[in-house]
Amino acid sequence: MEDEMSALHANSTWELVSLPPGKTVVGCRWVYTVKMSPSGSIDRLKARLVAKGYTQIPGLDYGDTFSPVAKVASVRLLLSLAAVHLGALRHFLGIEVAQSERGIYISQRKYVLDILEETELLECKPVDPNVKLAPGEGEPFLDVGRYRRLVGKLNYLTVTRPDISFAVSFVSQFLDSPTETHWNAVIRIMKYLKGAPGRGLLYQDRGHNEVVGYTDADWAGSKSDRRSTTGYCVLFGGNVISWKSKKQNVVARSSAEAEYRAMALTTCELLWVKQLLGELGVEQPGPMKLFRDNQAALHIASNPVFHERTKHIEVDCHFVREKLQSQIIVTAFVSSNDQLADIFTKALRGPRVDYICNKLGIHNIYAPA
Repeated sequence: MEDEMSALHANSTWELVSLPPGKTVVGCRWVYTVKMSPSGSIDRLKARLVAKGYTQIPGLDYGDTFSPVAKVASVRLLLSLAAVHLGALRHFLGIEVAQSERGIYISQRKYVLDILEETELLECKPVDPNVKLAPGEGEPFLDVGRYRRLVGKLNYLTVTRPDISFAVSFVSQFLDSPTETHWNAVIRIMKYLKGAPGRGLLYQDRGHNEVVGYTDADWAGSKSDRRSTTGYCVLFGGNVISWKSKKQNVVARSSAEAEYRAMALTTCELLWVKQLLGELGVEQPGPMKLFRDNQAALHIASNPVFHERTKHIEVDCHFVREKLQSQIIVTAFVSSNDQLADIFTKALRGPRVDYICNKLGIHNIYAPA
């Protein structure tokens, strides 16, 4: 309790003022908990001072309320910035943090092992999570709640495991009516995790603060509705801080259209990163680079003339071109072999997964489980 009070005073959490006329004081209380270490042992006893918000009267003590939550990519960006300055952080929100001369390493190893134990897969044989499914394949899976809970846990695991983003996004499409086949696909992801539960992200000081984006799309990749999958990743200072694997909302009529929609979504993320860095006082030395492996999409971006084949994606085109003309971003071609966003658009085989993971700074610093 003394440590908590000292921290509140040190951080200037409040300012003493006179009570306004007609107002009542909101009381406070202590909440106690036991903080666990990454190994599962007791780390320390924690006391937190909280306000009795439930005693407030709407309209008198407060108006509209909201509770802002930090975007996970913001946390990763701050870790990248603090790669050589961070203090003794070890564990937060189920994420383990290890620090060395190489940089900051974050993982969810204990979280993975807990899920493996829960699903009785601690002794399973590791496999690659390569599956292609469609709605209605196989017999209905009776325990829908169990399917949703496990997929939800895997979704949180993608905070430090970009390599499973596509697979988790894929099985998330069947939350309403999962089948036995879909459940087996989820179990396959678990078996893949068994191969390296300690995989995580390494953030290093690479001597620059450049923001770079990679964007890709798997045209008509869905067997059920032929919609495409957008995939992108954003790197700051050579460290991956944001990524996404998402099925597009509409059917693309060409690969160029699918790629351009992905380019527009990635541009939005780049703009958000630029704005956040600006608020943190980190200026960019020049335009942000956006890499892709589709020449047709690059030609559309640089060609100021629309025609019938591109009119239906005119809004996305205008948006990307506006950022190109204002020198906020520049586009560049990258070979398919060096397309880091490839892992977010389709299921890949082991060697290809390992290659991209290495490029993204995904490593395993733990001994095999």
